[in-house]
Amino acid sequence: MSTLLESRMTVRRATPEDADICGEICFDAFSAISAAHGFPPDFPHPAMAIGLLGQLFSTPGFFCLVAEADGRIAGSICLDERAPIVGLGPVTIDPSAQDRGAGRRLMREALERSRARGAEGVRLVQAAFHCRSLALYASLGFVVREPLACMQGRTRERAVPGCAVRPARAADEAACGALARQVHGFDRQAEWAEAVGQGTALVVERAGRITGYASALGLTGHAVAEADQDLQALIASAEGFHGPGILVPTRNPALFRWCLDQGLRVVQPMTLMSLGRYNEPAGAWLPSVSY
Repeated sequence: MSTLLESRMTVRRATPEDADICGEICFDAFSAISAAHGFPPDFPHPAMAIGLLGQLFSTPGFFCLVAEADGRIAGSICLDERAPIVGLGPVTIDPSAQDRGAGRRLMREALERSRARGAEGVRLVQAAFHCRSLALYASLGFVVREPLACMQGRTRERAVPGCAVRPARAADEAACGALARQVHGFDRQAEWAEAVGQGTALVVERAGRITGYASALGLTGHAVAEADQDLQALIASAEGFHGPGILVPTRNPALFRWCLDQGLRVVQPMTLMSLGRYNEPAGAWLPSVSY
């Protein structure tokens, strides 16, 4: 069945006009797998998934593909190409076409695109309870790097002594880029600049200098900091987190326990995976749903 579907399948660049169909597929696919395992859906209604894919399909720096079979869209995939390390996702397949080769075909096309462009590496975050996607990514060469807890809520303490959080400004670019390079070995300048323009980026200052930043506090944002206390200050400053929540690396037990002690709840387990270059982080950090 898989070979038959793949033989009838074509893959092309996604357009903004594909967002309605692909968004419905995205909503249906994520809702089905979450419901099957007893977890809340990532998207509370189809309009949110449609809006997200509409934005990705039309934003410079993103390269998105759709797979079609027998004249119908079977699924889509997006690549965030704004940094030397590419972020992959979301990958969504129509439930009626799952386990028939569409996901693997889209993944292969996306990885070939990254190789042709000379990307240093590719990363993704997958739902840890989704065994099929874990097996697919591992079979394509991805390595499990970090167990994550998606966490939501509001901290009991609203500030961390000695740390001051404020909106990021364009003038903070050099300091924030240096922090990203210190923690991960590369910066995410384009992503950071967009976050500043959108008003979601924050920085934390300690002892008169910037010691951490967040592009946003939620599933689509990432954060880096010199120490846990800087990251805690950023987290504590939020009234709530966008989407399902923030992604907390559980191999950082001090930060994870602090989040639990502050009243944040675990929504679902997730896994960070990588292909190609990977630097073990040197500092405190939160990945985005891309990485």
